[in-house]
Amino acid sequence: MMRKRERAWRVAGSVMFAAVLLAGYGCKKASGPADHGFPGGSEINGWARTGEIRTFAAEQLSDYIDGDAEKYLQAGVKSTSTADYMSKDQAQVVADIYTMSSAAGAQKIFESEPAGTAKNAEVGEASRLYKQSLTFRKGQYLVRIVAYQDAPQLEQRMVVLGRAIEKKLSH
Repeated sequence: MMRKRERAWRVAGSVMFAAVLLAGYGCKKASGPADHGFPGGSEINGWARTGEIRTFAAEQLSDYIDGDAEKYLQAGVKSTSTADYMSKDQAQVVADIYTMSSAAGAQKIFESEPAGTAKNAEVGEASRLYKQSLTFRKGQYLVRIVAYQDAPQLEQRMVVLGRAIEKKLSH
């Protein structure tokens, strides 16, 4: 009798453990792709993603962007993911993907920032290319790529990275 109970408890414990594992796996899958729209090194000519992708929920955004979070919250930001990239010649950039609740929110943020001397990079639905940054919007996404330092042909390389991110967001 004791052996049957012991076996039953073991089976029940195993089933519960498997259920917990599957539930955790399901949550990760439901929250979006593991890459959050960021291409890996093999998907981009000349760039390699370095480090971990970090994601901030809307209520944590002020932990990442100091002072400007309220503007994004008012526009309906749902989350922000960020990743670092390094080019073959050691230029470093950070890429941020702001997932908004609607395309109108991404457009609102994009249009709230002055164009100044920006060029159109022909990435996404609208884009602004500066010497050390690229910002574009695509549907409910606002993407910002910022370089830590100037480098030869950096603008063109940021466009390559931006188009790779745009392609991942389209899938």
